[in-house]
Amino acid sequence: MQDPNEDTEWNDILRDFGILPPKEKVKDETEEMVLRLQKEAEVKPYERMSMEQLKEAEDVFDEEDMKAVEMYRKQRLEELKSLQKRQRFGELREISGDQYVKEVTNAQKDVWVVIHLYKTSIPMCLLINRHLSLLATKFPEIKFLKAIANSCIENYHDSCLPTIFVYENGEIKGKFIGTTECGGTTLTVEGLEWKLAEVGALKTDLEENPRKDVVDLMTSSIRNASLSED
Repeated sequence: MQDPNEDTEWNDILRDFGILPPKEKVKDETEEMVLRLQKEAEVKPYERMSMEQLKEAEDVFDEEDMKAVEMYRKQRLEELKSLQKRQRFGELREISGDQYVKEVTNAQKDVWVVIHLYKTSIPMCLLINRHLSLLATKFPEIKFLKAIANSCIENYHDSCLPTIFVYENGEIKGKFIGTTECGGTTLTVEGLEWKLAEVGALKTDLEENPRKDVVDLMTSSIRNASLSED
């Protein structure tokens, strides 16, 4: 018996008269592969939904989708918890001396605390406060604080200001006392970020010390001065 799907002139005539059914269309392998890849690449509707939308649409999904929805919901909850943990601060906050122990020494476990002791009449202190405000926004997982120096340490000398203490778990991990240690009057926010990164308070995305050229120049000047004396 002749194959009705065979490509012959006679079969084509029979198809034209309706004697044979239309020829079965054989999908091109490339077309099939494209269709399969498109299907695999489809974004499931629940992947675009908020937690509230997922709850409202539960009746729409079949059993297989519901398993994926549940896994996705748990993932979203973990992401939310992680985000809330990282974004619990986000600003430079003022405290008084009597809050020091609670906010700094007894701060939450594994939370880095950066506190600036300052005086409003000292320009360098105001510069540090501006930089810390920006860093607090960039690193919301770190507790950035400021306090009037004499409210924390009675008769604290102006020559020691600005003073920055870096704490973790109640212990001082870094300290910068006075204008020079804090980076000088030309200190940039990137320079302060680098200093805090060096003591482990934060993980910076800066690839190198922004004041490297200045440090190298100072080192070179000291070396040349020493050679001249010899």
